[in-house]
Amino acid sequence: MRATGKLRAIFGPANRSSLVHEMTEENRQLLARREAESQQWETVRRPDGSTYVVSKNPDDKSLR
Repeated sequence: MRATGKLRAIFGPANRSSLVHEMTEENRQLLARREAESQQWETVRRPDGSTYVVSKNPDDKSLR
């Protein structure tokens, strides 16, 4: 672990992908699907401060 840490300090992390490239059509579609999925949920905060995620559908009582 120490040797790996020293190597990473010198050479940096192993994964170096560019973030400035154009999104492909496949990635745009995937992003749109993920954003649509995330809109189905809401975060509920309990009085003790903890949180949990439930469906925004009022008919779905499975997680409440």
